[in-house]
Amino acid sequence: MQSLPGRDSSEAPEPGPAAPTLASQVVLADNLDVLRSLPDGCLDLVYIDPPFGTGRVRRLDSIRTGSGAGRRRGFGGREYHFEVVSQHSYRDDLRRDSYLEFLHKRLVEIHRVLGPHGSLYLHLDFRIVHYARLLLDEIFGPERFLNEIIWAYDYGGRARDRWPRKHDNILWYAKSDRWIFQPSEIDRIPYMAPGLVGPEKAARGKLPTDTWWLTIVPTRGRERTGYPTQKPLALLDRIVRASSREGDLVADFFCGSGTTGVAAQKLGRRYLLVDDSPPAIAITRRRLGLEPESS
Repeated sequence: MQSLPGRDSSEAPEPGPAAPTLASQVVLADNLDVLRSLPDGCLDLVYIDPPFGTGRVRRLDSIRTGSGAGRRRGFGGREYHFEVVSQHSYRDDLRRDSYLEFLHKRLVEIHRVLGPHGSLYLHLDFRIVHYARLLLDEIFGPERFLNEIIWAYDYGGRARDRWPRKHDNILWYAKSDRWIFQPSEIDRIPYMAPGLVGPEKAARGKLPTDTWWLTIVPTRGRERTGYPTQKPLALLDRIVRASSREGDLVADFFCGSGTTGVAAQKLGRRYLLVDDSPPAIAITRRRLGLEPESS
């Protein structure tokens, strides 16, 4: 029986009695090795934000202004000194066929370890998302596709010879014909024309559609960790609220700066966070309060 989108968690199936209970964990390892070690059906929700196949090394330097040997020109042509206080980078330069093979192996394992009510959110961009949709149709089945969510933002440079590319794509697939979706838990957004819906609806707001306008992590914001591809907590908060329940196990196998775990922890879910980068794991552990903040 095909479920209808908009199903509340109270109607979703309970995990079977044999479903294992795993404690929250942060793991420094190859994610394929971790996936292959997990039992079938043990996860309730998976969000992954793998490399996008850009062909480049992604890097972000955090700087402190006012001292140091570096010099930059700022507003009004004034120069200022700066020093680099942290550097984070990762490689994203696999050939396309190698990248798709890399991704395929992990998606097959993610399908295996999801529970019957579980979901996968796969976060990519225009370079690879159309290939990934075909992989997911093959592994999950095209009937398990629920949404392509567009995360729209507005920052950085603007192309002069085409429409500026200012969005990412998030593919949402269900493991079976029943899945968790909790509209009552999702943050509501203002109506674009509140005068047309009446004061009561305008005050309550509306549910987001499949296009999400959410800001990136501000350069000087409190969330900022210095990790190159850090995603905003509001993005993961919405996904975790909508597609998991309290006590569920939420996994991210490319955890980066750990935003998925921060959202899961805040919302009373367990988490399994995996990355093969020691700096990423160190940032994640600090954000989750598993290690003290460096002075």
